[in-house]
Amino acid sequence: MNKLTLFGLCAVTAMLVCYAFEKRSPWFILGFAFSCALGSVYGFLQGAWPFGIVEAIWAGVAFRRWWSQARSQEMRS
Repeated sequence: MNKLTLFGLCAVTAMLVCYAFEKRSPWFILGFAFSCALGSVYGFLQGAWPFGIVEAIWAGVAFRRWWSQARSQEMRS
């Protein structure tokens, strides 16, 4: 296993873990967004640019969800 493959494995594993725990805290949503961004980097580095583009979009969607969750919790406080 080379370094790029290990990087991709770590990014996708982080995505899975953060997705599984999203309901526990908005911070897991932010972690999911960050790991999607890492997955996007991996996609571009390995030459699978469609994967890189989709993961970048997914990172943006997840970041927006985190922002909405954080604001709604702030308003409840």
